[in-house]
Amino acid sequence: MNAKWDEQTRIEAAKDLLAKAVDSLKDVPNLEIALRVYGHQSPITATYQDCNDTKLEIPFGPANHDKIKYRIKSILAKGTTPIARSLEAAAEDFPDQNSRNIIILITDGLEACDNDPCVIAKKLKDKGVKVTPFVIGLGMDLSYLDKFNCIGPYFDAETKDAFRNVLKNVITKALVNTTVQINLNDIQKNPKETDVTMFLYEAGTKRLLYTFVHTINRFGNPDTLIIDPKFKYDLVVNTLPKLEKKNITIVKNTHNTIIVDAPQGFIKVRFTNSTKPYQVQARIMQTNNPVTLNVQSMNSTDKYLVGKYDVEVLTLPRTYLTLDVNQSSTAYVDVLAPGFLTYRAGNLVSAQVFVKRENNKLEWVCNIDPTLLTGSWQLQPGDYRIVYRQKKLKSSLFTIEKEFRIYSNKTTSVNL
Repeated sequence: MNAKWDEQTRIEAAKDLLAKAVDSLKDVPNLEIALRVYGHQSPITATYQDCNDTKLEIPFGPANHDKIKYRIKSILAKGTTPIARSLEAAAEDFPDQNSRNIIILITDGLEACDNDPCVIAKKLKDKGVKVTPFVIGLGMDLSYLDKFNCIGPYFDAETKDAFRNVLKNVITKALVNTTVQINLNDIQKNPKETDVTMFLYEAGTKRLLYTFVHTINRFGNPDTLIIDPKFKYDLVVNTLPKLEKKNITIVKNTHNTIIVDAPQGFIKVRFTNSTKPYQVQARIMQTNNPVTLNVQSMNSTDKYLVGKYDVEVLTLPRTYLTLDVNQSSTAYVDVLAPGFLTYRAGNLVSAQVFVKRENNKLEWVCNIDPTLLTGSWQLQPGDYRIVYRQKKLKSSLFTIEKEFRIYSNKTTSVNL
């Protein structure tokens, strides 16, 4: 706990934020709090650690918030980490086993003594002790998460700001019985879709009340949220395209599940034979809807709802295709790498470039800048024709045509 956290040690940061949290609980009805501390009385040495170093510093009682804040200020991190013994002792600290009894365990280390916290947690459960523990780990190695599974929900706080948010969230969960999880279902109706921002508005208004990034927790379930049940909500899930669910009622004092069908797959836009990092973008639209849904850069992947999409790749000439996005699979937009046309003119010209399509049909591609004698274009492989006239020659009879071919990753030069 004496390790550095920004400009403070972990213990100092924890004390500051814990004192503020205690202040915030002063006006909560039907709530009593207590403070038990471990590893603060006996210094640890190379040959000794005091595994009985756990003490109920401030017992449960009404209006003891200032006492707890005062005691928190003087606590020093000296000793070892007897989590199991502290957990067992804390269960006996509660004066009424019929109340909702909550332990919030804050630690930056694992059990350091001879007892197993899992065994203690099971003993408490077997004895019918109604205690709900929450574990907050300060800057701990995430590989240790499973060590706390048997105790209770684990929350990781790698920074001081993270600890502030986690502590607030844990206290809210402890005080409020109303919880919500939002299931983003895949095509098999399993809540496996995640990692998308969600907005919760007061129903029928533009008043944004909550913003969450959807998360699957370490148990493989959609994360549990704390939401005020006094409102009805409109939910916006910011998938591509977005999903909306209107007028949602949250039932008080129970766990609510909001189900949204959000099966998704991927679109990847890529060059199949490029030797250079060409800068090209693709416009993604839902089929039969011309509104641009997203713009992807070449060799990028984005996630979309299952369905049919039209793609316009902003090559010259344009590349168009329609594709299907299927559950958890990737639909590829494969494009040949472009080549380059460079031109040089002895005089300024009025000129246009055309590509040859089937049956020798000519399709306009681009206009040559009439104010420049040289220039270049990035064009898709194929057969082309440039049609031009010197600007100073004022007769259409001076029109000239030149054909050329563009190859991927190569430059073709044309003299006008």
